[in-house]
Amino acid sequence: MKVIIAPDKFKECLSAAAAAAAMAEGVLEVCPDAVIDICPVADGGEGTIDAVLAAAGGQLLTADVFDPLGSPMRARFALIGTDTDAALPGRLGLTAALARAHGQSEAPAGGSVAVIEMSAASGLALVPQDRRDPMRTSTFGTGQLIAAALDAGAHRIIVGLGGSATVDGGCGAAQALGVRFILRGGREAVYPLAGGDLLEIEDFDLAPRDARLGGATLCAACDVASALLGPQGAAVIFGPQKGATSECVAKLDAGLAHLAALIRRKLDIDIADRPGAGAAGGLGAGLAAFTGATLQDGLTLVAEAIGLPRRLAGADLCLTGEGRLDSQSLAGKATIGVARLAMRAEVPAICIPGQADLDSPVREHFAAVYPLAAEGITPTAAKVSARDLLRRRAAQAVSQIRKS
Repeated sequence: MKVIIAPDKFKECLSAAAAAAAMAEGVLEVCPDAVIDICPVADGGEGTIDAVLAAAGGQLLTADVFDPLGSPMRARFALIGTDTDAALPGRLGLTAALARAHGQSEAPAGGSVAVIEMSAASGLALVPQDRRDPMRTSTFGTGQLIAAALDAGAHRIIVGLGGSATVDGGCGAAQALGVRFILRGGREAVYPLAGGDLLEIEDFDLAPRDARLGGATLCAACDVASALLGPQGAAVIFGPQKGATSECVAKLDAGLAHLAALIRRKLDIDIADRPGAGAAGGLGAGLAAFTGATLQDGLTLVAEAIGLPRRLAGADLCLTGEGRLDSQSLAGKATIGVARLAMRAEVPAICIPGQADLDSPVREHFAAVYPLAAEGITPTAAKVSARDLLRRRAAQAVSQIRKS
């Protein structure tokens, strides 16, 4: 029996690699002769760097940046050499995936790829619970990470969008890359722009932007396909998770609409309804407008980079999982992407999430769902014992498959 084990992280609990290892133990308990292929995945959020490094090799670098509230910190990013004479298969997969994302038939030779997680500099986990407020948080640090990747010689840059503390439409990141913003009254913004500043922006100027962006290609790996505005947009759906009150949500949505109108007027780019524009509080929109980045489904990009479609060929079973499985998972979360790839390969997929809404249509994507929080186990208890429960649920899933 060949089993592909491809979970995402279990947020604030287990990394994707740790979750995959626990699942593998469970499979081998009931099927000792199983051929296990451990393939942790990510959807553009936390874990993207680790997933790509595991497949492609490379090095971790750090840079001095500002956190979401403007305090100094160090954040990591990955640099992956792609010279074809020294390429690992995973490196070739990475460059091929980037080429497809940019509509190219084949990947250009040479150069380096940088992989950035915006959450490393602008993530919600960096802000204490009592200070979370997307009216005040900024993606400025993410822009500094992009600049650091350019300093390191990267010609192609993947920016993983997910886990953000921000709803600033990417203006902070653009500002860190040299874009000049003019506020009401003709004042130039000299501090990191945040969500609460969007309605104050009167104009912007791309001329001072980092010239190196002209020779680089950027790809934003979006963890959700959300539009920028409205009932399913960045502010309304995700603002409350980042600390926004209902009043703040309305102001943030209005600010994003104002920004989208300004971008349309200045650049003739209609960003508002583009899938992924609302990812990371509108950072997807900002990167597309201010840097020319391509917006790509995060799981698709990562899966191609690590060779998941190829690895699924000939498998008997695929196990996946993440912290929560519900209707929001359909907006681009990793487990659904893995299930779709498994379906194309005609491989049954089983999901082992921390929690699950079993009445949601998302359930139909899997042969079975085995939540950790079930059979009298509360979500809190499931989080505490997640590793052991993952092992037990994986064993349970494989036992059931072998009986059927």
